[in-house]
Amino acid sequence: MSELTHFDGDGNAHMVDVSDKAVTSRIAVAEGCVKMNADTFALIAEGRAKKGDVLSVARLAGIMGAKKCSELIPLCHPLPITKVAVDLVPDASLPGVRIEATVKTTGQTGVEMEALTAVSTAALTVYDMVKAADKTMEISNIRLVLKDGGKSGLFEAKR
Repeated sequence: MSELTHFDGDGNAHMVDVSDKAVTSRIAVAEGCVKMNADTFALIAEGRAKKGDVLSVARLAGIMGAKKCSELIPLCHPLPITKVAVDLVPDASLPGVRIEATVKTTGQTGVEMEALTAVSTAALTVYDMVKAADKTMEISNIRLVLKDGGKSGLFEAKR
């Protein structure tokens, strides 16, 4: 098991010093989903939610979440993000919404946390937009599916 980098030799949490790391292009992709009852799914798919266009609002929230990641996660570095794309796809087989976020930067540390935060924020926003219709919604399966760049190189999860 690799050493946990967010702890010093005495076991104290600290922000990792990345100043000696090479500046490289980095990308991360995360995914997750929001499961809901069929009636709530229909509200979203048919654009009938009282608060408005659920998927558009959640997409913007996901983008904003990625940009605010270092303000939410204590040991994340603030990064110059060069791209955030958040895709929300209604899926009747869940029923619910599948979410995928892609984040890119050129820097000294990766954007995995930003991609995960984008998915999480988008999922929470879907919940918020239709919670009046369905309090049983389930946010699940949030995970990193791809990261590339930096010393550790490419990681791809099995899909």
